[in-house]
Amino acid sequence: MTNTNKSAKILLLYGLLALGFLVFLSVMFLTVIQPRHLPSLYAKESSRAQRGSIISADGFHIATTKKLYKAVVNTRYIDPQKKELFVKLFSIYSGMQPQEIEKKLAKRKGVVVLSYNLPEIQAHYLKKLSYELRRFKVFMELKNPRTGLRSIHGLNIIESGESRLYPYGNLLTPIVGYPHKLEDDGYTFVQGVKGLEKRFDNELSARQNGFSRGKRDVNSYIILNKESFTKAKIDGLDIKLTIPVAFQIKVEKMLDTMKKELRAKEIMCAVMESKTGKVLAMASSNRYLPKSIKRSDYPSLNSGMIEYSFEPGSVIKPITFSLLLEHHLINPYDLVNGHNGRFKIGRKVITDEHRFDWLSAENVIVHSSNVGIAQLAQKLSGYEFYEGLKDFGFSQKSTPDLIYEKAGSIPSPKRLENEIYKATCAYGYGMRANLMQLLRAYSAFNNNGRMVTPKLLDGFIDEFGQEQKVFDPQETQVISSATAQKMKKILIKTVNKGTGKKAITPGIEVGGKTGTAHIVERGKYIKKYNTAFMGFANDATHSYSIGVIVVQPTKSHFASQTAVPVFKKIVDTMIEDGYLDPSL
Repeated sequence: MTNTNKSAKILLLYGLLALGFLVFLSVMFLTVIQPRHLPSLYAKESSRAQRGSIISADGFHIATTKKLYKAVVNTRYIDPQKKELFVKLFSIYSGMQPQEIEKKLAKRKGVVVLSYNLPEIQAHYLKKLSYELRRFKVFMELKNPRTGLRSIHGLNIIESGESRLYPYGNLLTPIVGYPHKLEDDGYTFVQGVKGLEKRFDNELSARQNGFSRGKRDVNSYIILNKESFTKAKIDGLDIKLTIPVAFQIKVEKMLDTMKKELRAKEIMCAVMESKTGKVLAMASSNRYLPKSIKRSDYPSLNSGMIEYSFEPGSVIKPITFSLLLEHHLINPYDLVNGHNGRFKIGRKVITDEHRFDWLSAENVIVHSSNVGIAQLAQKLSGYEFYEGLKDFGFSQKSTPDLIYEKAGSIPSPKRLENEIYKATCAYGYGMRANLMQLLRAYSAFNNNGRMVTPKLLDGFIDEFGQEQKVFDPQETQVISSATAQKMKKILIKTVNKGTGKKAITPGIEVGGKTGTAHIVERGKYIKKYNTAFMGFANDATHSYSIGVIVVQPTKSHFASQTAVPVFKKIVDTMIEDGYLDPSL
């Protein structure tokens, strides 16, 4: 009996063991065949490339891009016992006040955005903080009621977009232009709308976003080894300008002062190396803040240096005169009848501000005689006049470095056969031009007859800091060297003895021509004027072409009292900054 009971117990024990083993095998089998939600062994990260900068000739960032990040946290995962620690640490790293953080956390349960506009350096530190918070177990592991899986959601720092910065405010506007914001899958980026931002939008735009993928560590960071894959981000190119910030600032401040003094609607100017076309300054008194454009700024958004086309007036006389010299139709010392300041061509009476009986051909330019140039121009055929104006670049865009240029217009060869059109076009009416076209044309007089194209772009800089220079634009021989030398002497005489006396600067070779032109409104000439002075300033080793336009000055309508003093102040600034050495 005892042996039987013993055998039964042993048998029961073996049965229980067999059953337990069978259950174990069943569980193992089900575990193998059922799909499992295992966390991925791999992690991936992406980083957005950013827009390039606009850099001045002296190395200052006129326009640059700042990456923005947002800090996101899920309040459900914050350990209530360690919430105070989280608030204090996040406050220290982000610079936000603890009360502000607590207020945001209390607003709702779940995902909360603590900050939308974190700068890159702050985002970098907060990413480090995120790692430390996990290490100190500030965040709890919670079970997802839907999937049954347990997970931790900590502090996430996410790229939210980029913002364009203009550290020098309204400097070089409207030339630098402005961008507008666009969205791509929740990421904010900018695109150029006007000025350099628009013209070089393709070059400035980000070229390739970064991407990394590989095995992850316990904190979900990618382990960088031979099995991981990384595609580097390639930012947009930086563009380097020929314009130095230091000189541009001084010119702009001077224009602001002169606008008030002359009570003008706007003053524009440009300074260019006569031999290379490199622009040293391109300024307007009417500027705006690219980051906060107001309705009152709308008229200033267009870059008047290329987008304001007007009848240039007497600054065209040297162009007409040079064509006459080039075709050997006149000699500077020929005598011209001044008709005592009144001369009738057809039904039109042409008048002069100052009356002359007789004057030499070159003094027609020196004293700016409409009567004289109207008579001399009749020697040109309509075709010669038209082709000459085209050769000097009128009715064509002045520079490839800016966008939306208004190229202006010149009368047709047939129209220029008419003696009245020929006469009025000879002194700058019946045609339209902009400041940069005039500056380009005048460069020929200071460069042995070779006209250069204004150049604002010096080169591109890639992500490795390598600079690729842009070649100087081709020169065009528009008049012979002999004609250019004669014109140069006449323009110097115009400053020393004629309408440009206020531009005289001891030790500097200065030449130029004044221009005053009526403004047309609703098809009629009214008592409003634009004044101009186009010329050059040279020392023993440097030569510069300089142009000034004063739009609707009310203090005086004479260029000698408006545009010439602005020109003189530019030359004085160039001496002060070492661009010109007054030792001639």
